[in-house]
Amino acid sequence: MLQGRLSIFKFESFKKYKNITHFVTTKEGWVSGNKPRFTGDSESIYAGFRKELAVSCESDVSQFVFPRQTHSDRVVVVSTENYKNTIDDTDALITNEPGLFVCVQTADCVPILLFDPQNNVVAAIHAGWKGTISKIAKKTVQQMTETFGCNPDDIVAGIGPSIHMHAYEVGPEVVSVVEANFTNSSALLKPSMNEGRAYFDLWEANQTVLMESGISEKNIELMGLCSFEQADLFYSARRDGADTGRMVSGIKLR
Repeated sequence: MLQGRLSIFKFESFKKYKNITHFVTTKEGWVSGNKPRFTGDSESIYAGFRKELAVSCESDVSQFVFPRQTHSDRVVVVSTENYKNTIDDTDALITNEPGLFVCVQTADCVPILLFDPQNNVVAAIHAGWKGTISKIAKKTVQQMTETFGCNPDDIVAGIGPSIHMHAYEVGPEVVSVVEANFTNSSALLKPSMNEGRAYFDLWEANQTVLMESGISEKNIELMGLCSFEQADLFYSARRDGADTGRMVSGIKLR
């Protein structure tokens, strides 16, 4: 669907909630360049793209908060007290304050949005293979529970466009940590023709982590769109190189 000039996707399960708005961007509609970025060492790298995003959402650019992602498991609660538009060395953001868009950017890694409709809390998570294995989604749910009294059984989750298992071959160093951290590792890893390597299912792994967190399987929506395979719609670091553009997944309490 179109949101302003930008082509976006939305989670079906989130649409019934009138007190949130959310989006997942694609390649389509950007005019500031063909490699959108939303954080960087210089504001000139991302300022135009953030402005475009804000215009498409009919919001002010100051309402958008991005983590400076480092594949960590650091989760930050965003409030007006600690409010900054960029939060360093962080890969997940949580807020209960209306008007703040918490966002993550991806180009193969897994974007996850969470919403607790009982306590009005939202979160945005960036989970690459490192974040998946460190179970950053579970740590985010735990933080929502500790800080805001959320019950995981109430939380609705959406897993956005990211690389599908068929395109995601990993080496023995990843295989070994998946096996060490997931009891269902045999379902998450499919053998490769290359010795010691395997295909890793980031989608199923993050569903597993969310369910371990106490989120009901029926409350988890998988968009099922592969960033690698759908080159017309999405950026892919594995396909195009690390300097490619980024998609944004964001959520806000109205």
